[in-house]
Amino acid sequence: MRDVRRLSGVPGARFGAASARGFTLLEMIVVLVIIGLLMGLVGPRLFSQADKAKVQTAETQIKMLSGAIQTMRLDIARFPTAEEGLTLLTRRPTDERTSRSWAGPYLDEAAPVDPWGRPYIYSPEPAGDRPFTLYSYGADGAPGGEGFDADVGYLPDN
Repeated sequence: MRDVRRLSGVPGARFGAASARGFTLLEMIVVLVIIGLLMGLVGPRLFSQADKAKVQTAETQIKMLSGAIQTMRLDIARFPTAEEGLTLLTRRPTDERTSRSWAGPYLDEAAPVDPWGRPYIYSPEPAGDRPFTLYSYGADGAPGGEGFDADVGYLPDN
């Protein structure tokens, strides 16, 4: 009969049920505790990066919407009214005079919602040096706020 130790290529190695040993419960608990500690240290940093990314996404979307509004204004010689809002970027106006010069759609799809799932707020009222108001209430969905809860965009003059 052949010697199993020679076939394995490792001196002293054995095959069989005795060598198929798993982890003990204590070893598993230690690994889980280490993973938990690492997540406790790394997790908050990852979540703050996600919040920061949402604010940057909102700023980028507002710039994109602003560009589309400006392009549309060049075509129809006015900004959307409060009633028309951002839907005028994707739907032809009902007013025949405006409809003739409308060269849209100015967005591929409907106006996006902000990263927190709420529609952007548009008004034809000026906002600082901008000829219209376009913003999101931020993470908390309420006016004002600080940090990630702060309003983002071209805010109304108050």
